[in-house]
Amino acid sequence: MISGSLIRRFDRRSLLKAAVAASVAQVASPFVFSARAEDKIKIGLDNPLTGTYAALGKNEQIGAQLAVDQINAQGGILGRKVDLLVEDSTSGDAATAVQKATKLVERDKVNFLLGNINSALAQAMANYAFEKSVLHIVPGGHVDTVTGSQCHWNVFRVCNTTRMETNSVSKLLLSSYGKKWYFITTDYAFGHGLQAGFEASLKAADGTELGADLTPLGTTDFSANLIKAQSTNPDAIVLLLAGDDMINCLKQAVQFGLNQKFHIAGAQQELEVLMGLPPEALIGDWVFEWYWNQPGVPHVDQFVADIRKASGGKVPTARTWFGYASVYTCKLAAEKAQSLETAKMAQALQGLVLPPEVALMPNNPYYRAGDNQLMPTLFVGQSQRAPAGGDPADLFKVNQLMKGDAAALPVSDTGCKMTWPS
Repeated sequence: MISGSLIRRFDRRSLLKAAVAASVAQVASPFVFSARAEDKIKIGLDNPLTGTYAALGKNEQIGAQLAVDQINAQGGILGRKVDLLVEDSTSGDAATAVQKATKLVERDKVNFLLGNINSALAQAMANYAFEKSVLHIVPGGHVDTVTGSQCHWNVFRVCNTTRMETNSVSKLLLSSYGKKWYFITTDYAFGHGLQAGFEASLKAADGTELGADLTPLGTTDFSANLIKAQSTNPDAIVLLLAGDDMINCLKQAVQFGLNQKFHIAGAQQELEVLMGLPPEALIGDWVFEWYWNQPGVPHVDQFVADIRKASGGKVPTARTWFGYASVYTCKLAAEKAQSLETAKMAQALQGLVLPPEVALMPNNPYYRAGDNQLMPTLFVGQSQRAPAGGDPADLFKVNQLMKGDAAALPVSDTGCKMTWPS
């Protein structure tokens, strides 16, 4: 039998333990809450850092990192700091791109997936992101299927479709230079999409396709292609290339003197390419997807200054802006939805207009409901030598601005049949 004094001692001991436990709980709860508040939001960038598109990929990374730094200085996303995790997809290996996306999503547990520049890699990543229900922002992969026949409810694109690019410049080429064209096209989804868009414009104008050469990604010698093009006596030689391939082809076209006999043109052009050319090869009509010299457009000068500071004095390119806008799209989606649930964020982006400090262009770009394609402004113009006394990076003369939704096919014609989760 237990004595009364022993029971009283036991009760006191139990009360003391209970009081200590309560005190510990009161201390522990704020600690647990604080630890959760400090969990970082992770954005995974899966982009080329080596190969033909390395320069483009690195500029997208610079823009993305600036956005992350600014967002963290503003308090993060939903009160949480942001980390940018970067993987090299290579420039042309879809299997590697998907492998890196898998690492980012399944091992690193990223909240958002960004990439790719190569259209084929972008589509492969989009299909993987759909399987995993991760919000995927495509900064710079242009093939129409991403927001067309292979669209997904959780995949959004910042750059233009190939059809938007060809529609924006084809009327200029047809009216100014004639209707007989020869194509030199990079042999993968991006090039195929551009050529199909130009062919549609050419057919509608009763023009003539004199020939088309498909060239492998990473081609260095275009002499045979250029000689074939010359032999057809075209009104325009249309170059549907990118990165180092475009640099090599333009250099050789000028070496052969073709620019003195025929018009050289194309769709998408990049400042990275123009900066890699000798002055005599700064020729042709093109479309830029963003340009750094936009007098009077709000916030552009500050963005240019910030990028110059972050990149040793270099001006931002369209690729820099793609990375910047992609990261801010993640922030805008989460904060409008007040959630990191993919479906809620994807719904929040339907019709969302980029604020001026992110848009950095006129005409209020917005994500179109129905296919998740950004409707930006397209900059149509010509390559140029830097003006005397001007900035040496001012290598493009903008002659026309075109609204994205004026260049894009209607959603009903894109092939996008989007099915949302129930």
